[in-house]
Amino acid sequence: MGYARDQQLDGLRTIAVTMVLYHHFFAVNGSVLGHLGVRLFFVLSGMLITRLLLDARSSVDYQAGGALKAFYIRRALRIFPPYFAMLGFVWLVNLEGARGSLKWHALYLSNFWYAIRDEWTPWVLCHTWSLSIEEQFYIAWPLVILLAPRRLIASICVTIIAFSLAYRFYWPFTGTPALARDLLPPASVDALVAGSLLAVHTRDTERWSPLIRMGVVPLTIASVIVLWLKSVPMTPVLDWLTWIGAEVFPLIPLAMLVACCSRGMRGPLGRFLERPSITAVGRMSYGVYLFHPIMLSLVVKAQPWLLVNVSEQGPSRFVIATTATLMLASISWLAFERPLNQLKRYFPYVSPAKSLTSPSIQPNKAGERNYSASVYRPSYANRDERGS
Repeated sequence: MGYARDQQLDGLRTIAVTMVLYHHFFAVNGSVLGHLGVRLFFVLSGMLITRLLLDARSSVDYQAGGALKAFYIRRALRIFPPYFAMLGFVWLVNLEGARGSLKWHALYLSNFWYAIRDEWTPWVLCHTWSLSIEEQFYIAWPLVILLAPRRLIASICVTIIAFSLAYRFYWPFTGTPALARDLLPPASVDALVAGSLLAVHTRDTERWSPLIRMGVVPLTIASVIVLWLKSVPMTPVLDWLTWIGAEVFPLIPLAMLVACCSRGMRGPLGRFLERPSITAVGRMSYGVYLFHPIMLSLVVKAQPWLLVNVSEQGPSRFVIATTATLMLASISWLAFERPLNQLKRYFPYVSPAKSLTSPSIQPNKAGERNYSASVYRPSYANRDERGS
């Protein structure tokens, strides 16, 4: 069942990155789907890395220092090579005049760069704001998961989500909307930590609040209404309210979608998410997201040699730019990213040999269970993160 669950999570990655591509390649008057796709990515990332860290922590031979070192090395192997290759290309050709701001992007401070300037310049690197948010999260969150008392982690998650919600309700009092309201870390940490909360309760989903279960349908309906209203001209007050609603209402439906797929969803949707073609795109979705603005820029520059119009949003741009992006992402995954991912086996969170030699199951000081060789179960902690 674990393999099926990972397939469905790969399928969700495909859904998320397709929403982003639709927003940037097809939607004529803008679209909220791109932002929802990024929020879905955040929930997935929070759930997956927290699951890995908690699984490592449950080992009898858990050592915080070793687990932290392994986490940062494995993240670097997965994230840095394609990211800095992309930045290197942008620097080499000075694509869209982006060379002057590359130091901000190289330090994963893109979100602060765009927030300070309050404009999407250079646009070819505007997608790196979300990658910067995730990297900032990756630096801090493992310290919480591996060092905080296990019994307090769920409460910490709820507190951080509440803080993020309060941050949104603060912004209407500041006056004119600015990019900072969407790009500073508090604007996204709720989705990341909501995924972490799923990982904390991954094995006792029956304890999820009945209010959350009952609220999924009405919140989904409310999300659709609010997202539709965002395209309707409104007063400034209503604009602020719809912005808050569009940020808050979809969070629980997105989290519950990830939760259902993490357990293995049955029915047509589950089978669709497990289709080989869908999971294949999901495994290389990082590359698709990373390279798609670069390919869009190059496709637009190639307009004189193309028979269809790719200079404007629409089906022609979507087909041509998406095809080019998938081709580049496939080459990057097969020739570059996957071989580097295989190096992660040299940096396990916990030594596999040690984790199989404990004589019995004993609760540790934090009240966590430790698994012995006689009842050992396959762990996510030393597995490949499957492209996350």
